Amino acid sequence: MNQPSARQRQSSSEANYRPGYEIAAELILEYILREGLRPGDRLPTEKELAEAVQMSRTVVREAVKILSALKRLSVQKGRGIYVAEPEDAPWRESFAQFLPADLGQVDQMFEFRRHIESATARLAAQRAVPAQVKALHEAARLSAEAAERNDVEAFARSDEQFHQAVAAAAANMFMSATIESVQRLQRQVSVIGLAGVAGGSLVVAADQHLAIAQAIASGDEEQAVTLMTQHIDMTRQQFQEEIRHRLLSRDEGTHANH
Repeated sequence: MNQPSARQRQSSSEANYRPGYEIAAELILEYILREGLRPGDRLPTEKELAEAVQMSRTVVREAVKILSALKRLSVQKGRGIYVAEPEDAPWRESFAQFLPADLGQVDQMFEFRRHIESATARLAAQRAVPAQVKALHEAARLSAEAAERNDVEAFARSDEQFHQAVAAAAANMFMSATIESVQRLQRQVSVIGLAGVAGGSLVVAADQHLAIAQAIASGDEEQAVTLMTQHIDMTRQQFQEEIRHRLLSRDEGTHANH
């Protein structure tokens, strides 16, 4: 069942006990979501925003102040109102300090993936709707085709698509955002730590995608968790072995040059 909008909630008896700026703030956030605005995007002028949410400019001005204090909006003098860039995003420090060829940090990344993606697989098995199941099977199929061609770049794209499809089926926006963020770190490992070379068998990984998709489609939570855990563990081991091999080769080359 769809949740009532802020406008509908405003018309209820509850609205009689809510300050106007609070309702306006909620309406502005709904407007940002409805318009698909992202961090850094510019909002309409205060006057236009007031018209869009059907509230007075005075109330909207107060709402903007509140949302700015909460760091949801950024008011830039002479430039306008923007969707704020998150200053305390949990990935900011990770991205700044992450070393894609550092075995310890790569191990931490996969350790985190193991926990978050096993939980995501369980929720996906509980909640996946037919359209999401179809998306899962499609992503798994694409990864299998890329594996057969030994197309590393195409496989990497379909692999990300598959894991994002699992997260979407879990129907939890925080998990989806987390999966997307950790994939960006893994992409760095692939490009820098592995120089774009596959860390292990693409065919085996693709077969695991297909099995996970089937477990989620059948609603088998335990099987989905088991298969996803095995998949992450195998990927983790393959990445570690490949990075270790490359680091050893690099060190040998360095010693030879001396």
